[in-house]
Amino acid sequence: MTTEFFMMKKENILNWLLMAGMVTITLMALLPLLNVNQEWMRWAFAAGATAVLAVRLLQRPAPQANLRVRRLLRINVMSALLFCASAGMTFYRQGTTDWVAFLMAGAVLQIYVSFMLDHEARRQ
Repeated sequence: MTTEFFMMKKENILNWLLMAGMVTITLMALLPLLNVNQEWMRWAFAAGATAVLAVRLLQRPAPQANLRVRRLLRINVMSALLFCASAGMTFYRQGTTDWVAFLMAGAVLQIYVSFMLDHEARRQ
C-alpha cells in the first residue's frame, strides 16, 4: 500500500465526517423551527460543529495551491469557528436566538468559499 492510497483514504474519511457534521448542524438548527427544543439537541449541534472544526483544521491545501486558495481555506476554518461559537451560544444564552447570527455568518462564509473555490478551480 502506498502513501497516496492512505492520503486518499484520509480525505474520504474527512469528507464523510464533514458531511455528517454539516447535516447534524443543519438538522439541529431546523428542529427549533418545528417547536422541538430538547437539551440533547444542543449537544448534537455542538458535536456537529466540533466535527466540522476538526475536519477544517485537518484539511491541508495542495502543495501547488496558490495564495488565494490558501486564504479561502483559512476562511473555511473561520466559518467552522463561527459554527462553534453558535453552539456555545446555545448553552450560554438559553432561550434566545442569538446563536442564529453566528450560524448565519458561518453559513454565508461557507457559501462564499464554496463558490470562490469552484471559480479558482475553473481558472487553473
